[in-house]
Amino acid sequence: MSTTTSTKTAYTLDTSSNKVEVPRGPVNASIAFYAPPPNNETPFNYVEDPPEGMPKNNYQMASHDIGLDDIRGRESNYNLNDHAFAVVDGVESQEKDFTDDDHIKKTYYPEVEQLILDRVPGANRVLLFDHTIRRSDPGAPRAPVIRAHIDQTAKSAKQRVEFHLPEEAEELLKGRYRIINVWRPLNGPVVSSPLAFADSKTVPHESVIPVEHRYPTRTGETAGITHSEGQEWHYWSGMTNDERLFLQCYDSQGNHARVPHTAFVDPRTQPHFPGRDSIEVRALVFG
Repeated sequence: MSTTTSTKTAYTLDTSSNKVEVPRGPVNASIAFYAPPPNNETPFNYVEDPPEGMPKNNYQMASHDIGLDDIRGRESNYNLNDHAFAVVDGVESQEKDFTDDDHIKKTYYPEVEQLILDRVPGANRVLLFDHTIRRSDPGAPRAPVIRAHIDQTAKSAKQRVEFHLPEEAEELLKGRYRIINVWRPLNGPVVSSPLAFADSKTVPHESVIPVEHRYPTRTGETAGITHSEGQEWHYWSGMTNDERLFLQCYDSQGNHARVPHTAFVDPRTQPHFPGRDSIEVRALVFG
């Protein structure tokens, strides 16, 4: 994997009176990886405010400078079964504002469901169970996550099936089930806080650390990612609003079928570049 830094401009966008060049090509950047709690206790993260006297989370972070390859122009080289990520372009949407959750579920969810059925080989049933909008505004409820992670583990994927489809879970768990995030920008092309993702095959199981994900009424599980030699990280430069990134968090029939990912600070980003807004929709995919 190349580790040289390159900036290429395929097109520009206007923001006020400034011209913004879209950074392209491989780049070196700092990625925040998981490090264990100092007392070696079970790592945890509270989804909402923690109980009084408890921290929001108890693990640490360790930054490493790594090289990221740009998959722009080589999109067809990657697929969910081999790499745990895949991309789609030229996708139109009737949802434009992304400001009302009910409208998003009514308008955007059916589009995402159909996209998965059309583009994920073997998929015959899809259940979208939540979404997150991230904005770079200082007061936004959710900002881009600067931390290498996977949204689900084998344990929490099984829990998701049991939680959302309790009457059918026993039968559904006998077949293939996956959790796939569908990620897109809302104000593309992305020039700030782009999303990095690792080739799943290059991330050993020992680097995937379960972290308790504590809700008020239940506890799920996510995964932190430790740094290890040989990991191959990528990004898709200047993602536009009609492009979709599929991030496979779990596959019951895959050995290396989960994709670590994180936002990162691109050193080529300038102060006047617009911050990134995005939405990710999470799906249980059967078949």
